[in-house]
Amino acid sequence: MTHSQPTSAPPRNRPCGSRRPRLGQRAAAAPKYRLWVVFGERIKFGHGRAELLRLIGELGSIKQAVDQVGMSYRYAWGYLRELEDAVGFRLLERKPGGGSDSGTRLTADGRKFLADYARFKQSVDRAIDRHFKRVFRPE
Repeated sequence: MTHSQPTSAPPRNRPCGSRRPRLGQRAAAAPKYRLWVVFGERIKFGHGRAELLRLIGELGSIKQAVDQVGMSYRYAWGYLRELEDAVGFRLLERKPGGGSDSGTRLTADGRKFLADYARFKQSVDRAIDRHFKRVFRPE
C-alpha cells in the first residue's frame, strides 16, 4: 500500500513581486472593455483598426502602418476595401509613383470618420468610468 504525500495548493497566477492585498484592503480595480462599431453583420471597426488608419494618415504608407501594428499587408488591404464598401465612401487616397507625393493618405471623409470614432470612444470611456465609479465606489 502506498501512502500519498500531502499536496500543496497550486501556485496562484500573480505577477512577480505582486502581493496579495491584506484583508480589509481593496486592490486597484478598473473597467476593461472592447468597443467596436459593426457595419452590416461582419465588418468591425475598433481601436486596432482606428490605429491602423491613424498610422496610414501619419506615415502616408499602408506598408509602414501594418509593420507597426503587426498585420499582414494583404489582410489590411482587403479589410480596408471591405470597410470602404461598408461605410459607403473612400477612406484612403492612393497616389502611385514613388515620388515625394506618392503614397496613401486619408481622404477628408476618412479623417472625419477617424475623428468621429475617437470622439465616440472617448464619450463611451467617460460614461463607463462614471458608471464604474458609481457602482463600485472606489475609495
